[in-house]
Amino acid sequence: MALVQQSSPHAHSPRPTSRVMLWVILAALPGLLAQTVFFGWGNLINVVWCIAIALASEAAILRLRKKPVAFFLRDNTAAVTGLLLGLSLPQFAPWWVSAIAVISAIVVAKQLYGGLGSNPFNPAMVGYALVLISFPVAMTTNWAEPALLWGEAPGFGDTLTAIASGQQTAMDGWTMATPLDEYKHKIGSHTSVEVLAHPTFGERIAKGWEWVNAAFLAGGLVLIALKIITWHIPAAFLAALVVMSLAFGSNADQYAPLSLHLLAGGTMLGAFFIATDPVSAATSHQGKLIYGAGIGVLVYLIRSWGNYPDAIAFSVLLMNFAVPFIDHYTPPRTYGHPKARRGHPGRGRS
Repeated sequence: MALVQQSSPHAHSPRPTSRVMLWVILAALPGLLAQTVFFGWGNLINVVWCIAIALASEAAILRLRKKPVAFFLRDNTAAVTGLLLGLSLPQFAPWWVSAIAVISAIVVAKQLYGGLGSNPFNPAMVGYALVLISFPVAMTTNWAEPALLWGEAPGFGDTLTAIASGQQTAMDGWTMATPLDEYKHKIGSHTSVEVLAHPTFGERIAKGWEWVNAAFLAGGLVLIALKIITWHIPAAFLAALVVMSLAFGSNADQYAPLSLHLLAGGTMLGAFFIATDPVSAATSHQGKLIYGAGIGVLVYLIRSWGNYPDAIAFSVLLMNFAVPFIDHYTPPRTYGHPKARRGHPGRGRS
């Protein structure tokens, strides 16, 4: 009889993948609630639609691969991918843009590489980057105007009609640029005081956006407290973004201030829910610090000097490329050994 040989330590995790993914979904609900309160029904509709497409796409490709469909769907990873895309896409993004993003994420970025655990890139960010490059108008002109009162946001029927029809002309009175986009394109010809007087910034940092980021921050801290994720990637990401902003963006008349970088885009969603993907991120604690810091640096560079106002997707994907290199030089200490072996195995030999 063949025996299964496993390396020590022989520890068993009490949390299956399905439960871990369920906690991620629950932790993201405060952020989804804040998006719904301040920006209307768009993100909620997108989340439901994207999760449905994600499950259907995963089921279809699993059947083609002759894999047990129900077994793999129960791990909730496809649902998390749909959730992250629904949270990230513009509130009035046409249904077909969302569908293309989700199908690309599940079929191309995940299943064609072998499924869960084999994908080198974050599936949700692959889908997001694809539609951002392919449909820049749809991805940059369909962000909802923030509302301080529930009645100010467009109703469920109007939002659903706009998403389903793909015609945004009726939504013109309820859409505007994101705060980072507004600041980036106006600061070259206006002072910071003039730019911040725009309605999208409200009386605080960025009307509605700061509460959405605070909600995702709270959900992320819950994930850390439950040991679903570790603190290394979010802390390194945010610390690098703060350092870059203080070092290069101290003049608000040239670059977006630190408060906008932290609370006016997808920063907290990216730091706690996207960059921490356990498959495509670095593995060791030291590697996670390098990986997270690299994302933070890239986010600031692309936001400040690139063509895209929010750079979470591209930064995460670029650092996904670097993960094999990072993991090679930052391996964890092997159980029972005092030090980790780093670098090329032949280095130092005569």
